[in-house]
Amino acid sequence: MKNNIQVSGLFIYPVKSLAGISLESSEVDDMGLQYDRRWMLVTSDGKFMTQRTLPKMALISTSLENGQLTLSTKDKEPHHVALTTADSEKMDVVVWKDSLRVSRVGADADTWLSDVLDIDCHLVYIEEDVVRQCKLEFSEEGDRTGFSDAYPILLVSEASLTDLNQRLDKPVDMRRFRPNIVITGCEAFAEDKFRHFSVGEVAMKGVEVCSRCPLPMVDPDLGERTSQEPIATLSTYRKWDGNIFFGMNVIQQQRGVIKVGNKLAF
Repeated sequence: MKNNIQVSGLFIYPVKSLAGISLESSEVDDMGLQYDRRWMLVTSDGKFMTQRTLPKMALISTSLENGQLTLSTKDKEPHHVALTTADSEKMDVVVWKDSLRVSRVGADADTWLSDVLDIDCHLVYIEEDVVRQCKLEFSEEGDRTGFSDAYPILLVSEASLTDLNQRLDKPVDMRRFRPNIVITGCEAFAEDKFRHFSVGEVAMKGVEVCSRCPLPMVDPDLGERTSQEPIATLSTYRKWDGNIFFGMNVIQQQRGVIKVGNKLAF
């Protein structure tokens, strides 16, 4: 029954393609869950970087506390980044087809990350006044996101992952798919049909089933692609229109707070 569906997990990924953070509650602002993918790594010429081509990005952990974003990894002192970037140097970057003028965090962060990843890179931040419009084909004028691929929120049901794992020789965990909201209490892939609903008191809109890139093939504990799974298996029953699908892209319709345990209302 739909009225039994509730939130079982909340996750944010402050830096695009680095490890995420599990939360009990999160504010929802104009770009999705607060602090989710507001930072991003780019090359010297402003092209965005992800685990698609640099899987060891998965091994850099993130945390948010005491007004700071902390980056950490094995065998290196953590690096702390202020949550505000007022008066910082601006930089032009490209995320897929979107060109944006954003803020550079600073040389110290660049040095730390370049040393860990063994490649020159810059850490950038998207300010509140930078509007990145979601795809108008599936959204309304003014629907916006940060540095996510296309939409601000990804929702996945536990049942969908269970269905997939029953088909795999070696089960995978939810981290492979980097959802923001995980739900329980529904059938596998019920989220494909979610359109207008609320999480707690926050209205949301399901806009497009999420097409998957090769990133779920990266083992988040190893920072490596160890096989073609789970994408290979997903392609046998979740492929249409030339793409492989898992999870539902969602756009927030208002600000508010969502929590683990919140019921979904339709």
